[in-house]
Parts: sequence; C-alpha cells; structure tokens
Amino acid sequence: MSTNPAKATVVKIATDDGENFDVPLDVLRLSRTISIMLQDLTLDSDSNDPLPISNVPGPIMRKVLQWCTYHKDDSPSINDLDCHKKCTDDISSWDMEFLKVDQETLLEIVLAASYLVIKGLLDITCNTVANMIKGRTPEEIRRTFNVSSSEEEKQIRGENTSCED
Repeated sequence: MSTNPAKATVVKIATDDGENFDVPLDVLRLSRTISIMLQDLTLDSDSNDPLPISNVPGPIMRKVLQWCTYHKDDSPSINDLDCHKKCTDDISSWDMEFLKVDQETLLEIVLAASYLVIKGLLDITCNTVANMIKGRTPEEIRRTFNVSSSEEEKQIRGENTSCED
C-alpha cells in the first residue's frame, strides 16, 4: 500500500482464484468488510502483499469494483439509505445498465455485496431481484430461479433413492 501524499493510496487485493487488483483506497471505503480488514491488518505501507479477499471470484470482484469506482464520490447518505425508504423502482439508469447481466452473475453480485458489506450495491441488487419477482406467481418465480416445488423435490428424491447412502 502506497502512502505517498502526492498519489492516491492504492491497496492491492487478491481473490482466491488468483486475480489481483490495485484499487484506490477511496474506492474500497465503500466496503465495510475491507475497511475493517485494513484497520485490523495495519498493513505495512511498503508492503507489496495483497489483501486476500475470499468468497468473491475475480470476475465478480471486477464488477463490484466497477460499481464502487462509479459511486465512490456519492454522499454517505446515498450509500446508506434506509432500505424502507428506497423503492424497488428507484434504481439509477447507470445502475440499471450496470446490472444488465445474466441471472447467475446478478446473484453472485448480491452475495459479494453482502459479504463485503457494500450497502448501496446490496440495496440495488436486491431491488433488482425484487423487481424480477414482483407481480409473478409462485410457479413463475420457481421457473425464473430454477427452484423445485416440494412435489418435484419428492419425485427427484424418489427417482434417486439409490444415491442417498
């Protein structure tokens, strides 16, 4: 981590799958988890050792960092809005474009935002998922998220009893 005042402080982070990122500290401040890790680790300012980030694959971390970079200058009130005050339709056009990803990626971003405690990102991803299920029947929701009904689960278990040892 560099502490040169003429240059923005940059933190090296590494994901479990081997991807490395050099990220300005002002971008990382949006993650409560990373902020606490940095405080707890008190990394040597001359250290080149990356901060290990588990539970977030590299491609998802790249998306998370893209969102954090865009929102790094937002006022804290924007990132810490009470979810009861925020409507599921209240997603900016930039965020809507950012979240035009496949369902699996969206759900991985939700998990990453939760793990990294990035409230603003967690709010918009959860709101996006809420919009996906709003007004749908339980059967439509099951199909959308590939969730089995209890009847289907019983049938699958019955067909695969030999596998349960």
